[in-house]
Amino acid sequence: MKKFIGILFGVLLITSFVGFSGCIGGDSNNTTTTTTTTTTNELSGTLKIEGSTTVLPIAKEAAKQFMIKNPKVKVEVSGGGSGVGVKAAGQGLADIGMASREIKSAEKETYPELITHPVGLDGVAIVVNPANPVKSITKEQIKKIYAGEITNWKELGGNDAQINVYTRDEESGTREVFFEKALDKSKIFERATVVTSNGNMKSAVKGDENAIGYLSIGYIDNNVKGLEFEGALPTEENVKNGKYKVSRNLNMITNGEPKGLAKEYLDFVLSPEGQEIVKKEGYMPIK
Repeated sequence: MKKFIGILFGVLLITSFVGFSGCIGGDSNNTTTTTTTTTTNELSGTLKIEGSTTVLPIAKEAAKQFMIKNPKVKVEVSGGGSGVGVKAAGQGLADIGMASREIKSAEKETYPELITHPVGLDGVAIVVNPANPVKSITKEQIKKIYAGEITNWKELGGNDAQINVYTRDEESGTREVFFEKALDKSKIFERATVVTSNGNMKSAVKGDENAIGYLSIGYIDNNVKGLEFEGALPTEENVKNGKYKVSRNLNMITNGEPKGLAKEYLDFVLSPEGQEIVKKEGYMPIK
């Protein structure tokens, strides 16, 4: 009898222990459920960004860092020009468009829901080959050069050589800002050689001792020389203090208020870490 009672007591103890363990297991299951919820909320999917070659370096480096932080996200970034960026955002071909200018009134009429998000500040420099002795230029001189009225560097105190004029394609936001703020919307003559990006402009001027062109301040290095314009050098400091007038916002564009991955990405670009990327790429932070 005592033996039977002892066995029965042992069984009860085991049953109680299993029941208690089941309670622990229940808590453990709750913890697992919480972890699963966190995983579900992890960012994932594909984000497409397209447009300005000026904004492109910022967008690409930000995309790289954003994907490191969010390994289930794929960000595709491509250029094409500001006009392409506005159109891509407006037509839903890209989640975010890039433009190194403001949206034009005609574009706003076509795509009324577009919203600009400034992410940086930049200037457009007038550049020549480093071997060119000319160091400064006035607005009237640059207008006459691009109109085909001044054709020899000796008219500006340089060498006796033909001025080879380079410009950007009509989709370019850099061209738009240069056209408005340096040329006062005067004409660009047809014989000007058209290049399709800031990088191509830099390569063209680097390889042509008699060239003149224009590009983002962020692209200036020892391969090209930025001319003093209307008494101010094309530097970040002069853009910030307003002395250098040929400047613009660098914009990312969404069709309506950004949501999901687009919002998360834009928040990252405008965060302190994202604004450091803007600075690292040679532009000025907006915040």
